[in-house]
Amino acid sequence: MTATSNFSGFPKECVTFFSELAENNSKIWFERHKQDYENFVLAPAREFVVGMGKQLRKISPKVNADPRPNRSLFRIHRDTRFSKDKSPYKTHLGIMFWEGSGPRMECSCYYFHLEPPEMMLGVGIYQFPKPLLEAYRHAVVHPKHGPQLAKVIKTINQNGQFTLGGRYYKLMPRGFDPQHENAGFLLHNGLHVGTTVKIPPQLYSAGFIDYCFERYRQMNPLHKWLVAMTESV
Repeated sequence: MTATSNFSGFPKECVTFFSELAENNSKIWFERHKQDYENFVLAPAREFVVGMGKQLRKISPKVNADPRPNRSLFRIHRDTRFSKDKSPYKTHLGIMFWEGSGPRMECSCYYFHLEPPEMMLGVGIYQFPKPLLEAYRHAVVHPKHGPQLAKVIKTINQNGQFTLGGRYYKLMPRGFDPQHENAGFLLHNGLHVGTTVKIPPQLYSAGFIDYCFERYRQMNPLHKWLVAMTESV
């Protein structure tokens, strides 16, 4: 952890807030506990973004760590317009550190997700937009970039701690060889790795930044591959 960061851990009240919100997901309850949200969720989350961003720049110098809502911090309000679930609030804290010149949701990122009693750390792109999906598929079968990706995933998988996600399609995309050595990657509509664990004691201390950084560091090769791929489009 850097000496200039004021992050000292998330308070236990942060976890309590989301646990209780899951049982009382209403505007009335939230308004009554809005100050708790400000004090125990938003305030430490902003400090975490600043401290984690400084640490991540050691391996990703151009990473974006912006402690504003809809930047690194996801808003707590749900978009219910097209959902049968009309619950107004998200019952988790989502934070992203993205890298790239495109829109943040189209860039590879380091992601943090707190949803009691668990938390998740991940790296990658959750879902490729159409132009990027096409570029990704061609990178997968490229004579240089394809083997690099296979090596990256193999190295990450050897750790045994991380899970590969993003596989979506059942049929091989038209025009691609189903016998290609990287054919499995062509069934993805996103590419990300991550780990989900019970909330660790480090969450409540300044050492949580180092805890996250060690895991992000191990997943970083995929982030680098994706950043190079997206920036070449």
